[in-house]
Amino acid sequence: MTESLPIETPDLPAPETFTDAAAAVQHLQKLYAAAVDFLTGRFVGALKGGVPGLRYRAFYPEIRMTTTTHTLSDSRLSFGHVAQPGRYSTTITRPDLFANYLEQQLGLLLATQGASVQVGVSSTPIPLHFAVAGDPDLTVPQDGAMDFTLRDVFDTPDLSTTHDAIVNGEGFAFEDGSRPLAPFTAQRIDYSLSRLAHYTATDPAHFQNHVLFTNYQFYVEEFEVYARQVLADPKSGYTAFVGPGNRSIDTAEGVLEPAGKAPQMPAYHLKREGGQGITLVNIGVGPSNAKTATDHIAVLRPHAWLMVGHCAGLRNSQRLGDFVLAHAYLREDHVLDDDLPVWVPIPALAEIQVALEEAVAEVTELKGYELKRIMRTGTVATIDNRNWELRDQSGPVQRLSQSRAVALDMESATIAANGFRFRVPYGTLLCVSDKPLHGELKLPGMATDFYRTQVARHLLIGVRAMEAIREMPLERIHSRKLRSFEETAFL
Repeated sequence: MTESLPIETPDLPAPETFTDAAAAVQHLQKLYAAAVDFLTGRFVGALKGGVPGLRYRAFYPEIRMTTTTHTLSDSRLSFGHVAQPGRYSTTITRPDLFANYLEQQLGLLLATQGASVQVGVSSTPIPLHFAVAGDPDLTVPQDGAMDFTLRDVFDTPDLSTTHDAIVNGEGFAFEDGSRPLAPFTAQRIDYSLSRLAHYTATDPAHFQNHVLFTNYQFYVEEFEVYARQVLADPKSGYTAFVGPGNRSIDTAEGVLEPAGKAPQMPAYHLKREGGQGITLVNIGVGPSNAKTATDHIAVLRPHAWLMVGHCAGLRNSQRLGDFVLAHAYLREDHVLDDDLPVWVPIPALAEIQVALEEAVAEVTELKGYELKRIMRTGTVATIDNRNWELRDQSGPVQRLSQSRAVALDMESATIAANGFRFRVPYGTLLCVSDKPLHGELKLPGMATDFYRTQVARHLLIGVRAMEAIREMPLERIHSRKLRSFEETAFL
């Protein structure tokens, strides 16, 4: 079969104009549902009916806006407005999943620009794989398993249109000349939603707005303990705890069934109304995992993400179990060098730093100068070689000393740098688990005692920090430090 086959599409209604964000989002949902229903229906029919004589195609919905004036927006806002007059657009996927986000972003844009938006059907086809992703009863067989070649009949994912050119600041514009309204295109989002479900074994719909990353299973166990405590308290506001395989409990006594085959990066979600709960992802060890996780979670536009894991303490004055609050990052992870050059500084974000420091003070009951007994602030170095100690010490040790680093790990700078790149507020609080430069290696006996005494309160500090961040207005959390000269209107 070839592209010359007749193409059948669903009805393509004319664009409609909206000045109300909620109504615009409802229309987006209607257009997207119609497109998905068309594709899934034709796919089921093709599986039953043999070789199709048509090519089937449906399109993502889109939002468009044109402004001809320089609108003086609130200078305190880092988002919700466009940089200059012109035409702007973005394709939209899963408007059901992103309904709150879309309504919020559109509402602010309509208020600041004093304009209307047009909602209609784009010219970007929806790949069949993404259209059926929300239907657990449908899967797309591999080529060769059907009587026809899938790409001859349906659109399939196209990596040439799945990229990070917008967030990487490459001056991206759509083929019609319009500038992007949002940091990700629909197909880029669909790609990440699919990867998230694969890597974490949970539906992206379960992810909450506040994400904790860790590099040890012990934190997962403590997170479940905390979840059961708050589920027992009807005043906590938490409603459910979801683990891999989308297994869920809504009471403290609930049994969280194992997911069977363990995913690469298991995610656990302590849910709250409006997505205002906390997600914990065990990314394991290494900057590659940290990049993979944040590359995909970024499309969900979380309000903040924090790293709470273990590190090597680099100063003799540190003790096992001490905390390190990162104020700067030395990037020797290399996984983001092509997307974010190493000369780009990764600034500390005041709101996140204060939330973390106050959480440490609350949990440890130490304040002011006394807090220095168990916590240091400073540079955290992230390296891509777990066994760096086995190499010639003169090189890495000299660089670590020159940078004034106080701790070394394999994930934190990657997570912070990708937060900076994706405009997601970020922070790091690590716990010293070994001191390799001072003869205190991480050995089994030491580790057992350390984990037993420190993991619980470290995890609680991360949770308390996120609960404090949750109470901040979104406009305050999203610092202008994360925005470049010309930014998308949407966060």
